[in-house]
Amino acid sequence: MKLWAIAYNTFREAIRDRVLYNLLAFAVLMIGLAVALGRLSIAERARITVDVGLFSISIFGVLMAIFLGIGLVSKEIEKKTIYTLIAKPVPRCLFILGRFCGLMITIGVNMVIMTAAFVVVLWYNREAPGWPLTWPIGQAIIMTYVELGIITAAAMVFSTFSTPTLSAIFTLCFVVIGRLTAGLKLLISREQSPAAWWAADILYYLVPNLTNYVRIEAAVYGEGLAPDLFLRIILIGALTAAFLLAIAIAIFQRRNFV
Repeated sequence: MKLWAIAYNTFREAIRDRVLYNLLAFAVLMIGLAVALGRLSIAERARITVDVGLFSISIFGVLMAIFLGIGLVSKEIEKKTIYTLIAKPVPRCLFILGRFCGLMITIGVNMVIMTAAFVVVLWYNREAPGWPLTWPIGQAIIMTYVELGIITAAAMVFSTFSTPTLSAIFTLCFVVIGRLTAGLKLLISREQSPAAWWAADILYYLVPNLTNYVRIEAAVYGEGLAPDLFLRIILIGALTAAFLLAIAIAIFQRRNFV
């Protein structure tokens, strides 16, 4: 019950954040632009709509995870409300887990809204009768949500020991490296410098490969994952988020607020 209470309060706080509404409005606007872009090319209308729509859901979802995730702990510390929370008989691990669950509910609600707008655009730009939301597109949306869970957990790790500004920078670097690490490793492997190879290997194994959860191009061409591979990637993503949360809890447990 304590976990649910913290998660619910976090959800209520997050939906009052103006940044959330601004990002959501821009996301819906970008998805709506897919209507106009789809009209530019009749032959590629469906693909352009899927590409722009999924990209909008992904990029604005990442921004939500970063800007809301870094404030889960840092805002409590800045406002001094953390002293009231830790004085209550609530384990610090429940505080972190409750905050994470509350934000994931918030992100989930916003993804449902963006997906609904996306489906409307798909239906409007459809080239054939029938339900426009295909299984590859659904996989891409679910994978995006899993990626946002990892990013949110990473933001919580940084927010437990750093300021909001630095936490945002660290989390943004985490996302950029996570989405480029595979390509960077391949590019640096052509270099002759052993130091560059070591650096590439460290980044590759230290930062989760977020490209595994970006299925936009595959969805555009209607390429879905096999059910077993799809579930395996989701499980890996959940374990990665759990590992990052464990780090956040460990840091938060040892932090002295007195």
